[in-house]
Amino acid sequence: MKHIARKRFGQHFLTDGAIIEAIVDAIAPQPGDAMVEIGPGLAALTQPLVERLGRLTVIELDRDLAVRLRAHAQLQVVESDVLKVDFTALASQLAAPRLRVVGNLPYNISTPILFHLLDHVNVVQDQHFMLQKEVIDRMVARPATSDYSRLSVMLQWRYAMDNVLFVPPESFDPPPRVDSAIVRMVPLAEPPTIDIARFSTMVQVAFSQRRKILRNTLGRWLEEQGFEGEFDLQRRAEEVPVSEYVELINKLPA
Repeated sequence: MKHIARKRFGQHFLTDGAIIEAIVDAIAPQPGDAMVEIGPGLAALTQPLVERLGRLTVIELDRDLAVRLRAHAQLQVVESDVLKVDFTALASQLAAPRLRVVGNLPYNISTPILFHLLDHVNVVQDQHFMLQKEVIDRMVARPATSDYSRLSVMLQWRYAMDNVLFVPPESFDPPPRVDSAIVRMVPLAEPPTIDIARFSTMVQVAFSQRRKILRNTLGRWLEEQGFEGEFDLQRRAEEVPVSEYVELINKLPA
């Protein structure tokens, strides 16, 4: 019986064999890798992945799909909303020092998923995700470009990222109304030490009014923090490199 894609789950099922092969090649799964797939759906990626891995853990919210997936002896099925999955505990359960995380993420909650995984980055070896292309453009954007945003800063301080593959709408059933792409995210081996909650607040304030110079947004927040150091506030948020945001947060009074 054919499974009908459900809008409330943001389901678009990958059907293009050549694209699937290219994605699996980009992921390069190796036997024994502790890999977790988010949103396996109809197993378009799942099947070729598990053939190379031998075993795969999948996270699926759709009850009907989870039932189908449990028929595969080589799959461990976690039936859950991915935003509720404790990846640190999952790594411990799998006796894996690091997880390789992959998936065709629901586009309507892709950013919350990325931030949720950021909380568990210490147990992640790498991540390969299918996302809306414009989201990946923002993730990998360089300073002083229109795509450079809060998302760019919040991910680039912790990951090295690459847009590795373009995926057109006709590769899916039903086709989404947007272009898609595959992003590779590799946690930095020696990331800067920062107060992530404070850093997140600072970056959110900086990008809260993109057209204004930072003196009118971040400047006030820095005064509230008791900052008396040097920082060029005559710029807009998108003109400041990630390294300068990191440097600034570490100069703030405790």
